[in-house]
Amino acid sequence: MVQTDPLLTARLCLRPYEAADAEAFFALLHADRARFQPSFPDRLQAVRSISDARAALRAFADDWRTGRFYVFGIWDRMAGSYLGDICIMPQQKGQAEIGYYLAAAAEGQGYAREALAAIIDFGFGQLDRQRLLVRCFQSNERGQAVARAVGFQHEPPPKRPLWFRNSDAMSRICRLWLARDVA
Repeated sequence: MVQTDPLLTARLCLRPYEAADAEAFFALLHADRARFQPSFPDRLQAVRSISDARAALRAFADDWRTGRFYVFGIWDRMAGSYLGDICIMPQQKGQAEIGYYLAAAAEGQGYAREALAAIIDFGFGQLDRQRLLVRCFQSNERGQAVARAVGFQHEPPPKRPLWFRNSDAMSRICRLWLARDVA
């Protein structure tokens, strides 16, 4: 079983959510709902009230126990304030996908880059993954810059079968990957 110890960086504490985090979790999603809608519609749909937030945090705890999904809240170590969320989902063939978001007020201060570096260590270490993936919209230049700053590289879009008709959706997605160094 993967340990639930917090991941500590110079300024951040990344840790699994606790029941007491529901209000902060909901408040951040509610405050930035319009900004998060394009990238995280499922999360926003699932969390429309404080009750939904509590249920989501319970589901995250269940996902953690089963190894399906690892969701960390991002907290400022000095101020104790909640800044956002970062998650990693193991996939087949030694790969894991990472997603993250920050409150609008927390952007532009290097927090996302710091959190992503900690999750890279977690993914290659605790989860023993060989390859990590970040996907975001082509228009999300800041998200791409964060991934590139810690070593992710752009990946050409995967080839789609001719019968796949939703090519517009796929062409708007940028894929960035990072492979484990093999010594």
